[in-house]
Amino acid sequence: MRRLRQGDTVALIAPSGPPDPLLLARGRHVLGGLGLNVVVAARALSRRRYLAGPDFARAADLQEAWCDPAVQAIVCVRGGYGATRLLDLLDWDAMAAAEPKPLVGSSDVTALHQALSIRLGVPSMFGPMAACQALGGPDGPEPHTFAHFRGSLFEGAAARPIPGTAVLVPGQASGPVIGGNLSLLAALCGTPYALRAEGRIVLLEDVTEAPYRIDRMVTQLLQAGCLQGAAGIALGSWVDCGDPLPILAELLTPLEIPVIAGLPLGHGSPQFSVWLGADGAIDTESCSLAGTLRDRETAS
Repeated sequence: MRRLRQGDTVALIAPSGPPDPLLLARGRHVLGGLGLNVVVAARALSRRRYLAGPDFARAADLQEAWCDPAVQAIVCVRGGYGATRLLDLLDWDAMAAAEPKPLVGSSDVTALHQALSIRLGVPSMFGPMAACQALGGPDGPEPHTFAHFRGSLFEGAAARPIPGTAVLVPGQASGPVIGGNLSLLAALCGTPYALRAEGRIVLLEDVTEAPYRIDRMVTQLLQAGCLQGAAGIALGSWVDCGDPLPILAELLTPLEIPVIAGLPLGHGSPQFSVWLGADGAIDTESCSLAGTLRDRETAS
């Protein structure tokens, strides 16, 4: 999968909730300022209750953008809910036959990251979305978020490892980075898209979830075997979640693998980007997560 270049075409899609039109317009302008040709999918501004239009329409926008050789990357406009409803509607054979390309998004888009990894074995980028405050806010993009986003898309890696703030379990770990939003990963348990952590570094983050709910979801992942064999755990932001670190430490320490916390990945600001499915490394001496997208067709 190649990195982006100026002049490439980026498609904006809404696989989950409907975007705010003003935020979307600002985000599109920011991406255009990177020298990209930005197109908005035909149905991206549709609305059906809490969804950005009917399931078939959202799935069609994703598949058309993925299979279109004129599109070099796909950026989701926002999260919310609805991505899981698309997974059985996509023609995975057709998508496998197409040239792989970056898909960018976070929160509810975790479901698409999991599906792309399991179905196609391709990396994707967990990062800010087009119609979010981090890129499309009234004062322009948040500077650290934007710099990290640009470097991840055009260079395949950050200028330096992503720093955390706390070490829960010391050590070093390497392996592909997977995971994302905890609520989505728990919801995918028992499906073909469930988390498979063997030999991998698992990213976990969430928003507006009380510590007891975080306890319940991590316990679900543990009891389902989703974290079995994990190489390490990287904990991102927990915005409006109280203080979940004591319960996370209690649940994850028995795994006897490196665990770092406080990475700016998820719903907070700044919101850094990380390539899921690409090589990563945890270093608890520097309390950081490094990740690199190599110039190759696929990563798993």
